[in-house]
Amino acid sequence: MKRTPVIAIFDIGKTNKKLLLFDEGYKLVYEESVQLEETIDEDGFSCEDIHLLTQWIKDSFDTITNNEKFQIKAVNFTAYGASFVNFDESRNVIPPLYNYLKPFPDKLRERFYNKYGGESNFSKITASPVLGNLNSGMQLYRLKYEKPEMFSKIKYALHLPQYISFVLTGKIFSDITSIGCHTNLWDFQKNTYHAWVKKEGIEKILAPIIRSDKIADFINENIPAGIGLHDSSAALIPYLISFSEPFILISTGTWCITLNPFNNQPLTDDELKQDCLCYLTYEGKPVKASRLFAGNEHEIEVKRLSEHFGKSFDCYKNVHFDSEIIKRTFPFKNESMRDLNLFASYEEAYHQLMGNIIAQQVTNTNLIFKRTACKRIFVDGGFSSNPVYMNLLSGAFPRMEVFAAMVPQASALGAAFVLHQHWNSKALPTDLIELKYYPTKKKTTISK
Repeated sequence: MKRTPVIAIFDIGKTNKKLLLFDEGYKLVYEESVQLEETIDEDGFSCEDIHLLTQWIKDSFDTITNNEKFQIKAVNFTAYGASFVNFDESRNVIPPLYNYLKPFPDKLRERFYNKYGGESNFSKITASPVLGNLNSGMQLYRLKYEKPEMFSKIKYALHLPQYISFVLTGKIFSDITSIGCHTNLWDFQKNTYHAWVKKEGIEKILAPIIRSDKIADFINENIPAGIGLHDSSAALIPYLISFSEPFILISTGTWCITLNPFNNQPLTDDELKQDCLCYLTYEGKPVKASRLFAGNEHEIEVKRLSEHFGKSFDCYKNVHFDSEIIKRTFPFKNESMRDLNLFASYEEAYHQLMGNIIAQQVTNTNLIFKRTACKRIFVDGGFSSNPVYMNLLSGAFPRMEVFAAMVPQASALGAAFVLHQHWNSKALPTDLIELKYYPTKKKTTISK
């Protein structure tokens, strides 16, 4: 039996760890997904079990390379950011892999920002709001001053995507998409590491930077392996390759992240205060972004609705957009839900909930929309299949073309695309993104 030529992608999320195979037309032909048990750090805070993850990666790759159905022609990696894996002189991992949600010491944070120009100025230079351990460079800064013995043993510090590449290649590199995701490491004005990185001795433990579309090494002498990418930057790649006209992408999930690759204006104090930041594309170009915790709010409120109206939790999946209901609901505001006793039905309350979320979304998206020529909004992720969200969003942006975009495994697909030239002689497909247009049926009115 002839083996199918494929590229293998390890897509490592906080919850789900996946191994995906794409054929030469970038159709998904295999998927393995696991959830690994977490461990705890020295303070009892939950974190990724780096040894368990490492073993799963090795075992999964060995299994798939011996699978007679597939011929592995290349491999790449994508993973969540803001997470460093540290090595000693012998290239042994120094655990733990700290959780970026772990609280950062207030006194140490104040010491850092007071020394390096203050929160406002520093955040504008690095395009990073003050986020504690979510600014991954601060994890290394904390180790230097709180755990100097451990810090002194670190020979290299790799972001998680590059560590996964190291597991299979043994090569140590840094990648610009991981460095550029709210790490506090990168000076977006000078396009190099911020001065503090060298002054604090951090630069010497960071690996050399190579382009995201280059090869780290060859596995088994014939399988080219990439260096890995930050997942949010990787998810944008299929859109950048497929569309030349300026667009905004709203990537929806627990967080709804609005990405504008065509806004190169420096971040303002007001934008930073409202949690705006910049990512770097695989080509090293800044992408202005804003974040909204809308998926989390949706989950909390839907549970409240289901309990109040005696419905199942996933009842919202059967709610269709109804312009007549809109007339009976309250004005949509950037606020949480009202007293549920004010609504005659689950459907009315749900439309109100989604209208309030859209009010927040409009405010959030407008932060990075201004002064750009974008005429299209693409929505992917969970809300893209929600007709109430999509119709209300279309009504809130009547001068824009609003599309639901279906891209299976966007982050993994992006990681596959950047290695295209190294394994695939066919042309990149242009029809992988399925679009559904939502014309403006009714203008969404939002109260101030």
